[in-house]
Amino acid sequence: MKARSLLTHPVLWAAVVLAGLSVLWTALGAPISLVTQIAIYALYGAGVNLLIGYTGLVPFGASVFFGCASYALAFAIVSVVGNEFAALVLSVVFSMVMALAMGLIILRRRGLYFSLLTLAFSQIAFELAFKWTSVTGGENGIQGIPRPSFGSDMAFHVFTVASVVAGLWFLWRLVHAPFGRVLQAVRDNEQRAASLGYNTYWIKLGSFTLMAGVIGYAGGLLTLMLQGVYANNLSWQHAGDPLLMTVLGGVHHFLGPLWGAIAFIVLENRLSALTENWWLIFAPIIIAFALLSPEGIQGLAQRLLRRERWTLTRAAIPQRPAVIAPYESASIKVDADRPILSVRALSKSFGSLVTAKDIDLDVLPFRLHSIIGPNGAGKTTFFNMLTGVLPPNSGSITFQDRDITGLPMYARARLGISRSFQILSIFPNLTVFENVRVAVQAQRHGISGLIRDAYDLTGINDRTWSILDAVGLADQAAEPCINLPHGAKRLLEIAVTLATDCKLLLLDEPLAGLAEADRQVVAALIRKLADRHAVLLIEHDIDRVLALSDRITVLHQGRLIADGPPAEVGSNPEVIAAYLGAAKDGEAVAAAPAVARTDTTASKPLLVVENIAVGYGGSSVLDDLSLIVREGEAVALLGRNGVGKTTTLRALTGSLAISSGTMRFDGTDITVARTYEINRLGISLVPEGRRLFPNLTVMENLQIAARPGGLSFDDVFELFPRLKTRQRAKAESLSGGERQMAAIARALVMPSKLILLDEPFEGLAPAVVKEVMEALVRLRGKVAMVIVEHHAETVLPMVDRAYVLVNGRVAFDGDAALLEQDHKLQARLLGVVQAEPTPEPVH
Repeated sequence: MKARSLLTHPVLWAAVVLAGLSVLWTALGAPISLVTQIAIYALYGAGVNLLIGYTGLVPFGASVFFGCASYALAFAIVSVVGNEFAALVLSVVFSMVMALAMGLIILRRRGLYFSLLTLAFSQIAFELAFKWTSVTGGENGIQGIPRPSFGSDMAFHVFTVASVVAGLWFLWRLVHAPFGRVLQAVRDNEQRAASLGYNTYWIKLGSFTLMAGVIGYAGGLLTLMLQGVYANNLSWQHAGDPLLMTVLGGVHHFLGPLWGAIAFIVLENRLSALTENWWLIFAPIIIAFALLSPEGIQGLAQRLLRRERWTLTRAAIPQRPAVIAPYESASIKVDADRPILSVRALSKSFGSLVTAKDIDLDVLPFRLHSIIGPNGAGKTTFFNMLTGVLPPNSGSITFQDRDITGLPMYARARLGISRSFQILSIFPNLTVFENVRVAVQAQRHGISGLIRDAYDLTGINDRTWSILDAVGLADQAAEPCINLPHGAKRLLEIAVTLATDCKLLLLDEPLAGLAEADRQVVAALIRKLADRHAVLLIEHDIDRVLALSDRITVLHQGRLIADGPPAEVGSNPEVIAAYLGAAKDGEAVAAAPAVARTDTTASKPLLVVENIAVGYGGSSVLDDLSLIVREGEAVALLGRNGVGKTTTLRALTGSLAISSGTMRFDGTDITVARTYEINRLGISLVPEGRRLFPNLTVMENLQIAARPGGLSFDDVFELFPRLKTRQRAKAESLSGGERQMAAIARALVMPSKLILLDEPFEGLAPAVVKEVMEALVRLRGKVAMVIVEHHAETVLPMVDRAYVLVNGRVAFDGDAALLEQDHKLQARLLGVVQAEPTPEPVH
């Protein structure tokens, strides 16, 4: 271990802090037991944080293990072993066995239900301990517990500090081991972890049991320190103590429980000496930290030092190889003429909404088999049934002659079925490297190993680098993926999917949101994968689907309406009518309304942005950006993935602070305004991904947003007739196109002067794109619009002016018609070849 790594090692810092407190307390002549208690509660909090910070579960009643292990040690040392060390071991074993039994029951529930169930168990244990006087001593507890191996409080203190540091070392090793790394993936995205082949239920049960073991050891230490055991540690009044200490110190920091324990115990000791109502003083301190520093004491220190990041694990990733081996997928060995996947009479409905009806389908290996259809056809629902996300109402799914209809998702993944998701499904708080590495680990190593560092698995690291290099993300491997632009996240989603050595690859709109350069790279990769695997693809880019696919299946309203070679399917009249929006019998498709561009230069400037700079985590995304939007004007914001288009919208809406520059809207300075203040001034956002409230109906989503001055419900229903028929449907049951219409309608029922639309056509079928475009054209002149879109040819005909960003700067600012007609300029600014250096702005 390098000297720098050793000096920054959190376990070493814990040892130094506890040793320093011991020396200070001794020098002051104060009872050393207070520092002993701090050490014990630091381990108690660290055990709880294994569940909160690393696994994403919040136990309100972890005190059940702390208190019960205390009694277990007392009974063991008095009646069974008569030795402190053996009694500590027994208390740990007892706590873990109890956690295993409890976890089998309560881990079948999530969120608040899980939290309350742990509290219920703790309260049951308290009632037993308090009222079973003949065994537990009731209110008086069990006193006079012998401690023969320790002749003084100082001797026991030294043992406690040493064993607590050892416990923290074990936890540090655990969270860097293959098992601990997977815990963090489960915390971030349990469904994605399951899709990689991890049994998340057993993983959470393992974490729950290990937490109980750590807490049980801390509880045993407390009994030895007090030389007695009492029921109050089990009561609901003390159930929140470890949770409070962990949050106070910083739940996203390994040493957070230590800082929280020091603050909690010292303040309790000092304040309780002043008044018995010490909580009236302590509570405002907790409230202040919750409001001013959600990341706790360590987060506050980081903010002051401007080094904000989670410290649950090391920040470093394995060293990049000098030469990265090219990515090669392992070819499967199956009969090329025998279906690898067969579906028979598969059906699914949500109430009266039928999303799949009697689908029969065979998927052959070494083929690129695409599934197309308009929005709402049931494509993603079909994928969800194939992978175990949703159970079918009827029918069967056979994979390599095995019926998998009832298998859970992780079991199907282990058999060799891997998938990507339509809506990005990655691990946002892990690095790019760790996202892919944990996926590679699923197939090649699993979760075995509680102490070995996962980054020492060289074969897994090399495979990870190969996959990252294949999708063009090797240079961003150390970046937290929450900071990536949308296009890079989509590439990461594909990389995670490729990481599993699968037999059948299901890709749900893998090209959505990608620039043309990335589309070409990913399309070529998919075509290459189809030569070695079976690939089932959902994609709205019909031209690319027809060019790439060996076979195409078309779904419409949950029914399979066509299946065959691309040329045959592409000329099928029913497919043209359903997917492309053409009428049957050769009727012509209605043309989109013509856009009469007007000179807007004389119009009053509505939004003025001057020289703003914006970034994430210290890295710059926008640099010296300026733009103007005038009243009633439609403006396109174009650029390749990662140039800062979505970042610009986030800055305009106040959800991302700017580091320099100014922004004015309708004469009001909004540079430091909050999001809700900006919205009330008249800027509304239609975000990428729509972000509707899924459990509310369409009408309820609109009612929440509606304010006087916005369009009436009748007006938006006239604009989007489809929403009127779906107004009582929950947002979660809408198709992608319907969700986009609802998101635009939500912005319109507010009194908006400027609407920001982030990729409004992403993932929509051509017929739906046309419907949305017609609505936007009707809005021209009534409200100003800024449209972010990666397909210039789609948006340029319907806007007045355009901005093109390159490397966070404006490279073009001018008439949209000029850019639309100048294909060479488009190629230079938006094409496959990256323009280096950043072009001078074109006006």
